[in-house]
Amino acid sequence: MKIRTKPRFFQLAYRIGLTPWDGHPLSSNLQELIEGPAALPAGSAIDIGCGTGDAAIYLARHGWQVTGVDIAAKALQQARAKAAAEHVDVNFVRADVTRLSSAAGVGGGFALLLDTGCLHGMSDDARDRYVGELDAVAAPDGRLLILAFLPGGQFGVRGIDDAEIHRRFTPRWRLLSAGDEAAMTVYANYPARHYLFERRD
Repeated sequence: MKIRTKPRFFQLAYRIGLTPWDGHPLSSNLQELIEGPAALPAGSAIDIGCGTGDAAIYLARHGWQVTGVDIAAKALQQARAKAAAEHVDVNFVRADVTRLSSAAGVGGGFALLLDTGCLHGMSDDARDRYVGELDAVAAPDGRLLILAFLPGGQFGVRGIDDAEIHRRFTPRWRLLSAGDEAAMTVYANYPARHYLFERRD
C-alpha cells in the first residue's frame, strides 16, 4: 500500500480509522532519555506529530509539561480522551508542524522536542520549513529526539537517511547519539533509526 504523507491524508486516515502507525511500543530511546541513569530533568516538551498522544502522555506522567501538536483533529480528540482517562494534563494543539512558531497555543522554549515518525514523510520543502521551526521553538540547550524510517520501505513512507539528517541538523544541532530504533522496526530489512541532538547556542 502506497501512503501519501500529506496533512490531508492524515486527517482522512484518522477519520476512517486507517492508522497502522498507532499502537507501536514506546521508544526505548525515549524511555532511556526520561528514565535512564542520565535522565533529563523534567521540563517543557513538545511532541511533534503526536497522533493519539501516547508519547505525550508518557512524558506528562513523568512530570513534563507537554504540548502535543498534530494536524488531525480526530487524533487530537482521541489523545485528549486518553489523557483525561489517565488523569494527566497535556496541551494538545491542532497545528501544522511546519508553522509551529506562529501557531496559537504552541509556545516555545522547549527543553525536549520529540518527533516519532513525522519528519520522514515530508516533502523537501516541508522539511526545510520544519527544521527552521524547530530552531524557533527550542530552548537554547534543548534536546531533539527524532525517530524515523530509512528510505525504501514497503509501507510507502518516503523515509530519511543518515546523510540527510546530518545535513539538515548539524549546522544548528550537535548529534549526541544515533542508532536503530527497535520499537518502530517491524521488518528487519526496513529499519527505523533514532537521532538524539542537542541544540547549539
